[in-house]
This record gives sequence, C-alpha cells and structure tokens, in this order.
Amino acid sequence: MAKPRRASVGRKGASRPGPAIPKGFHTVTPSLAVVGGVAALEFYQKAFGAKELAREVTPKGKLVHGRLRIGDSILLVSDVFRGSDRAAPSTVETTTVTLHIYTTDVETLWNRAVDAGAKVTMPLADMYWGERYGHLVDPFGHHWSLSQPIRLTKAVRDAKRLEAMRSFAKGDHPDQVPPYTDI
Repeated sequence: MAKPRRASVGRKGASRPGPAIPKGFHTVTPSLAVVGGVAALEFYQKAFGAKELAREVTPKGKLVHGRLRIGDSILLVSDVFRGSDRAAPSTVETTTVTLHIYTTDVETLWNRAVDAGAKVTMPLADMYWGERYGHLVDPFGHHWSLSQPIRLTKAVRDAKRLEAMRSFAKGDHPDQVPPYTDI
C-alpha cells in the first residue's frame, strides 16, 4: 500500500504552518473585550500581578491587542471596536464567563484586587469542596473567582456541604445570599 502524499503547500516560498500552540500559551486562552483597554491592562497588573507581554494601541489610544501573563497563563485584552462581533460586559451589563485564578495566598491576592477597584460579589469563604473561594467583578465588568486549596476535616466539610445544598434547595445562589458561613 502506497503512503498517502502530503498536500502541497502551494507556490514556492508560501507560508508554512508553525507550531499548533505558540510558546507560553496553553490550549485555551481567554480574550477579554473591554471599554478602556489600556486602563484594563493597568488594572490587571495592579490587581492580579499580571506581567505585560505586549501592547498595540491605535493612534487614538484604543487597545488593539494586549497580552498579559497571570501566573503561568496568558490573557488577551482588547478594546471593542465599531463593527466587531464582540461586546464588553460593561456595555451589555452582564457576562457569561468567570475567569478563575488559583493561588497559594488567596487572602493577599483578594485584598490586592479589592484595593485596585474590584467589587466583591461573594466574599471569600471556606467551601465544602476544600477551597477558600470568592467572586469579584472588575471595573470593566468581567467576573473573577479566586481560590486556594485548603484542608477541612470531614465533619466541617460535611456540615458546609449540607448548608450549601439547603441554600440551593431554597433557590438561593451564593452570589446573592452567601450560604457558606464559618461553622
């Protein structure tokens, strides 16, 4: 049986595919649409310790492309442009995505984000699944959850799980009525 021939790339000197995932990226990379892109880059640096990797701005100051590293992950950020199929959460007054950050010191990162201007929507609390966890909204309308793995005794874990399930059974949601209190 003959080996299948590789498809021709096209004319001589044509572009060839590079690596599937560029160096430093992971398989999934969030790309945030915002109003105030340059300010967003600065906020994420202040709030989450992001390192700026790239910034391309129009002559009028709108962010075409921003690239940040938070921990080992890359986050893309850009302003919304007329005619784009993307909207910023601040313009539609909601979002369907929460970005999650795992950290080894959630209290410090939490306080840093709040001090930078993030609003608390669910206070940090010890969760039954074994994380200290909470929700924030950044000044650009994007939702973030921050957490750190913790150890709980089985009794505490079971009590917190029961409390959470009772709250969910009543139709309450943690963002509206924090059911996770210290026991």
